[in-house]
Amino acid sequence: MEELERLRRWLDAHRELWLDLMRVYFGFALFAKGVSFAMEGSTLFDSVQSANIGFGDTMISHYVVVAHICGGLFLGIGLLTRLAAAVQVPILAGAVFLVHRKEGLFTPQMTLELTILVLMLLLLFTAAGGGRLSVDYWLRHRTTAAAKTA
Repeated sequence: MEELERLRRWLDAHRELWLDLMRVYFGFALFAKGVSFAMEGSTLFDSVQSANIGFGDTMISHYVVVAHICGGLFLGIGLLTRLAAAVQVPILAGAVFLVHRKEGLFTPQMTLELTILVLMLLLLFTAAGGGRLSVDYWLRHRTTAAAKTA
C-alpha cells in the first residue's frame, strides 16, 4: 500500500511532465492524420462535401490538411503551442457538429466520442500552452536569461 501511495505522490509531483508527454504524442498524431488526409485527399473532400456546408469545400479540405500537418508538428515540438492548437479547434468543432453528430454516440467506431476528446484536448492545450518540454519554454527562458545577463 505504501508503494502505491509513493507512486501517487510521484505522479502528482510530475503532472506537468505527463501533460507535456501527452502534448507531444497528440501533436504528432495530428501530424500523422494530416499526412493521411493529404495522401487520401478524396476521402477528406467527400467528408467535407457530405457536411453540406455549401461553399468552399476544396478550401476547407486544404485548410484541414495544412492545419493538421503544420499545427500537429508545432504542437508536438511545442512551438507556438497555443496557436497550433487553436487553429485546429474550428476543424474539430466542425467535425463534431457537422460530420460525426449524425452518427450519434455509442457506435462501434466511436468517431463522435473520439472527435469530442480531440476537441477537448485542443482546448486544453490552447489554454495551457507548452510545458517545460517545449520550444516555447526554451525560447522564453533563453530570452529571460539573456535579459538578466545584459
